[in-house]
Amino acid sequence: MSTEERVWTVLSMLEWATDYFVKRDVQDPRLSIEWLLAETLAVKRLDLYLQFDRPLSSDELDLLRPLIQRRAKHEPLQHITGSTQFMNTTIAVSPDVLIPRIETEQLVDLLFEQTKSFSDQSLRIIDLGTGSGCIPIAIKKNRPNWECTGIDLSEAALQLAGENAHSNSVDVIFQKADIENLQDQISGNWDIVISNPPYITMSEKEVMHKQVLDFEPHLALFYDKPLHLYKKILQFASESNAKLFLECNDKTAEDVALLAEEFFSDISLLNDLDGNKRFVIASDIGSGNT
Repeated sequence: MSTEERVWTVLSMLEWATDYFVKRDVQDPRLSIEWLLAETLAVKRLDLYLQFDRPLSSDELDLLRPLIQRRAKHEPLQHITGSTQFMNTTIAVSPDVLIPRIETEQLVDLLFEQTKSFSDQSLRIIDLGTGSGCIPIAIKKNRPNWECTGIDLSEAALQLAGENAHSNSVDVIFQKADIENLQDQISGNWDIVISNPPYITMSEKEVMHKQVLDFEPHLALFYDKPLHLYKKILQFASESNAKLFLECNDKTAEDVALLAEEFFSDISLLNDLDGNKRFVIASDIGSGNT
């Protein structure tokens, strides 16, 4: 990318960088340069389309060039800019935490839809495998009367989650604990349990993109026996008589729903926006939070 031989405009940069990313198999090539250019110019992405002929200064090109180089190596956009939007929150991310996905936003939306009648009550909710803390932070923003807790095995993730809660001005409790041994580490009863645990099997690694494999924490992605982990979560939620919201691998979601029948009487298996089986919601008929 030469910055000396031509005058670069917003449009010419969008077109050049899109092609550059396509040749390097970068995911979402057009979105990538829109995001990086908007970040450099401190404007909204859509505003770029109102100023196609705007020339880029040499200082702006100097800022943009290293961002393009990082993206060309498949580094996630969220790592380059340092944060992402999740529901109505801004969440800082790093290689220590999973970048929040749209499916997880859908999981939280399902929780909001199904708990409208309890929104003003003082319920206790726990997020198992909280990572960046995006789930309990978004919930606390919308349900300020709820006591929200997030647990994770990673000290680095818990540190970042605490910083995210502070920057979003919400009070969320974060605690180190292992999903494998919840009963020994987490005390008290819970009204709602929510979790997006590691659910990708090791055998699926070979079909995953470099952007995920090289830059996101394998601890948050992979688990060789995910049904074993889901059973631990199901048992924990059942013993608390809690309503459970789970995000699942679309390849094993039906198995998780079947497994839930050992612990709950009311089970729903729901699709994500792409039509894939993704969410298991479970409770006991007649319990307080169904």
